[in-house]
Amino acid sequence: MAIRDRADFPVDFAWGTATAAYQNEGSPRADGRSPSIWDVFSRRPGAIADGATGDIADDHYRRFAEDVALMADMGVNAYRFSLAWPRIQPNGRGGVNPAGIDFYRRLVDALLAHNITPWATLYHWDLPQSLEDRGGWLDRDTASRFADYTALAAEGLGDVVSHWITLNEPWCSAFLGYASGHHAPGRQEGAASSHAAHHLLLGHGLAVAELRDLIPAADVGITLNLYSVRAASESPADLDASRRIDGLSNRLFLDPVLRGEYPADVVEDLGEAAWFAEHAREEDLALISAPLDFLGINYYSRHTVSASTRTAAATMDAAGMRVTTQGVSAYPGSEHVTFVGTDAPRTQMGWEIHPDGMVDVLEMAHAIAPDLPLFITENGSAYEDVIGEDGRIDDRERTEYLQDHIDAAAIAVTRGLPLRGYFTWTLTDNFEWAWGYTRRFGLVHVDFSTQRRTPKRSGAWFSEFLGGRLHESDSAM
Repeated sequence: MAIRDRADFPVDFAWGTATAAYQNEGSPRADGRSPSIWDVFSRRPGAIADGATGDIADDHYRRFAEDVALMADMGVNAYRFSLAWPRIQPNGRGGVNPAGIDFYRRLVDALLAHNITPWATLYHWDLPQSLEDRGGWLDRDTASRFADYTALAAEGLGDVVSHWITLNEPWCSAFLGYASGHHAPGRQEGAASSHAAHHLLLGHGLAVAELRDLIPAADVGITLNLYSVRAASESPADLDASRRIDGLSNRLFLDPVLRGEYPADVVEDLGEAAWFAEHAREEDLALISAPLDFLGINYYSRHTVSASTRTAAATMDAAGMRVTTQGVSAYPGSEHVTFVGTDAPRTQMGWEIHPDGMVDVLEMAHAIAPDLPLFITENGSAYEDVIGEDGRIDDRERTEYLQDHIDAAAIAVTRGLPLRGYFTWTLTDNFEWAWGYTRRFGLVHVDFSTQRRTPKRSGAWFSEFLGGRLHESDSAM
């Protein structure tokens, strides 16, 4: 199908863009902010592809009004952003930093003035470094510290923010941060990284309790990065490979959040059944599985997996390359699984493009929790943008990617899936984690030497779809 008008979706459907604090704010030492694990990790030699840091990024901390104006012109009605824990509670302990709360209140005020609903994510990977020095997410106490921080954020912003996401992609925090070491804090702890996964989910549960207590009317959820996982063949070995990757990517997080239990086969694969039996307490799972108002899903690609290593070098999916550092995998217990390439087109990240996989993951979540509203909280693509002689960025591939995934969202709605919104990743080109500034996902191009913003063809198309007034020729200094 070819959906090209927002009127084909429910009138209250949320259309937005998504960003993250460390990727776009800059100003890491302004107004009392303390260092995060990404401030430290990005300075580690070889950690970032281009040796860059997020010190300046999009300078959103000082230019947020300009970016909100871009969103207003684009026609979005929602904006998903993250709060920087080190801004609100420096060092992860103690009282609130008023300057940090004040920044986010000014941002929210600007959004509301343009009729854009703020969606705040409490944790998008920027753990205060002082907490990492005490053990980070491998330490159970960090979950309690996260609850304290949540209370400070809720008390400071609860009167103006009604949509809250506790965690963004705890899979990445646990396994890229503590298994492969590809992301901050850059540790390689093997299967013990699953302990971090539990503590992250415990932090989620404690945060939900704080939000329910302090903002009873708030809509509260969590965002998981889910993958459609398929076996390369019907052989028992390949089917088992699919089970393992589905377990680590999806079920290890969906099951405790939505079912109140960890999948036994996954913790067995990890060799951590004894640890989970002792440390994943019954009261923990009750907190983790507390009722939610929605589930956020970040979708980018599909995995095709095999137990064979015969084509590993030629067909390794970029997700596999992305999550492997110095030969150490972010899939502990599944080291012999190969990510197999198909004939599907790929983005610059190497990620295969499968819009129908987005419907797959929506159906996956819906099957577990049929009454739970679902949101695509991230979906986007990186390409090597070229600025034409006329100054325009004719990013046809990203535009087609966006169109195809909005079509997939329409298919989900027509099938009766409770999809309530779609947030594209991302508004502006930014610091793309371990890739630095070598990958651009934005609908708006950023010249990082001047901070000039220029809407791309994709941004202009999205604006036309939404009934906005942003044009490809528009630009701002």
